[in-house]
Amino acid sequence: MLKTALGRFRLSGFIEGASLLILLFIAMPLKYMAGFPEAVTVAGSLHGFFFVVYVLVIGYTTLKIRWHSKWVFSALAVAFIPFGNLILDRYIKRSFPTQ
Repeated sequence: MLKTALGRFRLSGFIEGASLLILLFIAMPLKYMAGFPEAVTVAGSLHGFFFVVYVLVIGYTTLKIRWHSKWVFSALAVAFIPFGNLILDRYIKRSFPTQ
């Protein structure tokens, strides 16, 4: 998976998407239901780091494989939608089967 630019993008998308899910479905309930605000501080910081890496990998992938702008905008948009990276990954696997 890490041998191609698209493989690196897919991996970073999984990590970024997982960090968003952890932030929304684990850290936020811990903060508001269990009174543990440190969970959001840690998970939010990690998610922010993974998001920045994800955006940089989008740029790298765009330059490396000459991505069309629809893929760039889609990749940026799904970063804000829970489970969005999983949906985009399915479309990428269909559209780029050899990568």
